[in-house]
Amino acid sequence: MYKFKQIATVAALTAAVVLLPASVSAEIHKGETAGVGDPVHTMFVAFANQAGTAGVEIQVNAGQTLTKSMLKGAKGEIDFFSTVPSLVGLMAGQKRMYENVDGVKELAKNLRSILGFKAGAYHPVTLAGSGIETWEDIKGKTVFTGPPAGSASATSEALIKIITGYEAGKDYEAVRLSWGEGYTALADKKIDMMVRPAEVGSANIERYGLSGEFRVLSIPDEVLSTEAMQGLFGRPGRGMLEFDGGMYKGQLTEGTITALSFTQFVGTHAGVADDVVYNATKAFWEGLDEVHATAVFLQAVTPATAFTSINVPLHPGAARYYQEAGIAIPEAIQP
Repeated sequence: MYKFKQIATVAALTAAVVLLPASVSAEIHKGETAGVGDPVHTMFVAFANQAGTAGVEIQVNAGQTLTKSMLKGAKGEIDFFSTVPSLVGLMAGQKRMYENVDGVKELAKNLRSILGFKAGAYHPVTLAGSGIETWEDIKGKTVFTGPPAGSASATSEALIKIITGYEAGKDYEAVRLSWGEGYTALADKKIDMMVRPAEVGSANIERYGLSGEFRVLSIPDEVLSTEAMQGLFGRPGRGMLEFDGGMYKGQLTEGTITALSFTQFVGTHAGVADDVVYNATKAFWEGLDEVHATAVFLQAVTPATAFTSINVPLHPGAARYYQEAGIAIPEAIQP
């Protein structure tokens, strides 16, 4: 469990290509991540920027669905990507969004990891006047739960069901849009609530308090110890997190907010050259001061958190750096 006391100030990270020093000539490596303003995007661009200082040029294609990016990475169509630990088991088991993908179980064996990090928490957000002040008030309302093809929507709907017993499509209308459309729909009051994974202190969440009041629903204490909630907390890339509701201007839930946390990792595939991944990994960790200056939530990224929620083997190039730096690698993710 970890707590934040500040509002994150996210730098404008919109560069699509990390420029190489003039003296370096190297191939361009394709990379994919989530949309601008997402903590996953912030972290991935910070990684790409540092890799560029070591001559590893990563062309970043933002605004992508991470389920698809991981599949493209497994196929070797891109070299670097942001992904979610919970997706690994789905790909390896050919389940849900991967169930109709031929050969996906074998493709999953190509996945490799570089570093993991604590990304933030699921924010159940509703505007003042929506009629939603408790979880039970969701009944009959419209709730944005995530993009159509992503894993976040299933997680959001599972969270609601565990707390209320409500089922999407029966007790409330689950609306699935792109992340950007979800933000806009809530601002325009076209939906009643939005469940959005975001860094704690997110400027995108804070904006709802700049012109009015809003509420972030906290997971009720009586639900925390239930088997179903503990099971959700225990899923790959999930956990429990607490933060002060007063960190957001105009936020109406007083005191400590208990939320479902999420973690991510920066991935690659087995076909990327060891030296490429080694140089990118080394540059990231040696440029950690610059990474920390990018956003408040990234200050929690340290060598001690390097393997957070990683559930695929490290790439040999990344492992080489950690071994040289004296950072112990868990046996479960040894190359």
